Parts: sequence; structure tokens; C-alpha cells
Amino acid sequence: MKLPEQWEKVTKFSRGKDFARELDRSDPLADYRQNFTIPKSSEGNEVIYFLGNSLGLQPSGAIEAVMEEMETWRTDAIGGHFKKQRPWSLYETNLIDKSAALVGALPSEVTVMNSLTVNLHLLMISFYRPTRDRNKVLMEEKAFPSDQYAVASQLQYHGVDPSDGIVKAKSRNGENFIQNEEIIDLLEAEGDSIALILMGGVNYYSGQFFDMEKITAVGHAKGCVVGFDLAHAAGNVELMLHDWNVDFAAWCNYKYLNGGPGSIASIFVHERNGNRPDLPRFAGWWGHNRGTRFEMPAQFDPLPGAEGWQISNPHVLSAASLLPSLDLFDRVGMATLRQKSFQMTGYLEFLLDELESDAFTIITPRDRERRGGQLSLKFDLDAEEICNKLAENGVICDYRKPGVIRVAPAPFYNSFLDIYTFVEILKRLL
Repeated sequence: MKLPEQWEKVTKFSRGKDFARELDRSDPLADYRQNFTIPKSSEGNEVIYFLGNSLGLQPSGAIEAVMEEMETWRTDAIGGHFKKQRPWSLYETNLIDKSAALVGALPSEVTVMNSLTVNLHLLMISFYRPTRDRNKVLMEEKAFPSDQYAVASQLQYHGVDPSDGIVKAKSRNGENFIQNEEIIDLLEAEGDSIALILMGGVNYYSGQFFDMEKITAVGHAKGCVVGFDLAHAAGNVELMLHDWNVDFAAWCNYKYLNGGPGSIASIFVHERNGNRPDLPRFAGWWGHNRGTRFEMPAQFDPLPGAEGWQISNPHVLSAASLLPSLDLFDRVGMATLRQKSFQMTGYLEFLLDELESDAFTIITPRDRERRGGQLSLKFDLDAEEICNKLAENGVICDYRKPGVIRVAPAPFYNSFLDIYTFVEILKRLL
């Protein structure tokens, strides 16, 4: 799909509602909003929903996809495993190709299974192999809490004190985000003791998009295994996991990918790691060779690639609700969505700067290539109260301690008029 030519560059934005409407009129993705159910306020008006970085909206067809499987369960029971269209025994295969395209991977490098933190634990069983001299894990400061808990528990499991074993990349100058050079310098200095790099592709708090390609290359040069949590990156930024040579990654599908609350998650394992007999793993029935799975052999024979890390059969109802959204992503493509995202965060940034307010600071990188589709606003005032007042005025954002409101316009279902209206409401509140 071709976007307006001016979107190839940073648009010279203007004030006023008419300009927002003109941006919407020239947006070839504007009609995709109709594919999502926008929540309504108590007065019956559609809210402005900027929380797709926490839970994406429901796409058209999600209910029907789930109800199709419910009906099969009702009428066919066990026969659903072997029906002609989307048999349950192969259900994950309906999601693999489109998921792989989203993250720049080969289909053999991706599968859908479990939930995000469970998958991180399963992957660390294989890829965190500490030795006496190399046992540390590099993370970014203020990584998502679940990642911090998971890594700390893995270290403890291997007898490593997390207070010594976790190396945190942080800003040397007290900035609100980490310069990529600071991460590289840290790797150059301490890489020989680091067994695993496990960072978020996009940091949940600041919205910073890390230079995953460079981090992977430097990490490998220092002998580290490199993995990423892509919870805030998949469906948000363009990814090339195979070409960047990332060892492994995991992500949830309920944020930008609109799979529904607690939706089934996904993993990536680079093809060079997919069939290594020296990598330990926790095995289960669903990772076994499909050709002999139902012969119930005693010896585990893993499927090649990422599918060999599966343990249990997938949650079919959860996987079904993801199908319509993946179809939309496949139809439009991440390159196109990313271009609109650049425009949306750029326009939001312009309007916020025009407020000339001392009440908040944008702590997300100003370079659009170094951020996802989110601006984080750090307030000197009571940010939680402001976030609540925004909700009272029909704008749904996200408050995160300490003092940050995350604003995440989604290219599929947010409009430029949404952004304009939000800033006007914020201006009144301030």
C-alpha cells in the first residue's frame, strides 16, 4: 500500500483541527479503523484509545473466529483435532507464517505457544549457560519487571547472586533513556563476563527502540548469547531478526498485535540454533515430530526449528482470536504501518512542543528511528491524577510510576484528529 509521498520525510506540521482532518483525509490507512471496535464512554461517544501498547483493541472477526472453534467443540468434540479447516492438531501452523513475516524471520524460526514470561524461562533454559567466568546477564535499566524477576530467578537457579549477576545498562549522564553507545561501551568493557544479553527491543517505560542489530553484533563478538523481549516491539517497529542474527526472542500478542487479553505468545529461535543437539531444553509432547507424535514413542524427537521448543498443545481459543489481526498486518505490512507511526508520533510531538508547558518532559528519544509508536510524558505534577482526568474526558492513556503517562497512537485505529483532540484536552487540564 502506497502512503502519501510527504510521509517519506518528516512533515512540516501545522496547528489547528483543520490540519488534523487533512492528515486523516490523505491517510490511506484511515479506513482500517473500521476493522476495530472502539470503546465508548458512558455518554455513548467513542473514546480516544492510546493504550494499544498495553492491550490492543478487538479486531473485526475475532469473536467469529473464537465462536467457530466453540461450535466445533460443541458439535464435533474430539473430532475438532482433525477437521478439514484449521484442525486443532495443527492450529499453531495457521499463525506461523504471518508471525514470522512480522518480525523478519523464516517460518521455521517462529512458533506460537504459552505466554511471554513462560517462554522466556524456557528459552533461558537453552540459552543461559553460565560458567564460572562467564555468568552475568545484561539488561537495560528499568526493564519490564517480569523480565527482571525471570532473570533473577534463573540466576538463583544456577547459584548466581542476582545482585552480582545482573549488569544493567544505564545512562551515564542521568538522561531519561540510554544512548546506544553506552550499551556498546558497557559490552566492550564487561562482555567477557556476560553469558547472556536479554533486553527489551523497545523499552516499555521510555519507548526507546534499541539498536538491536548493533547490540547483537557486538554481543556476539564478545562471546555473548543475545536474546530480546519484543513485547513492546512486535507489531510496533520493523524487525529483521534473522538478518540481525539474533539468537532468540519472545513476545506477547495482546499489545500492538491485538490478540486479546492473555493471548497466546510467540518465540523466535534463529535457524542456526534450531537443530543443535548440544542445547538443552525442557521437552514436551507438542514439540515432538508430528509424523510420529500420535504413535506415542518414549524417545523425544524434536521438530526442527522453533517448533521443537513447544511443550503443550496451544490454547486454541486464544490462538483463534489472533488470526484476524495477523491477517490485517499481513495485508498492510510493517513498513507501511511504521511510516504512519512516524507521522503520528511526529505530529503528537509537534503539538506537545507547541504547548510550551513546563508541566511535563518528553522522555522518549526525539529521533523517530530510535523510538516506537509511543511518547512518554514525565510530569512534575500528579501524573496519575492527570491520567485519571484524561480518562474522565474520554482519553485512555497509561500511568506508570514514577510520574509518567504513556501515549501510544496505533496506526490501525487511531486518527490524527484523536491526537489533536488529546492535546487540546491536556492543555485545558494543565
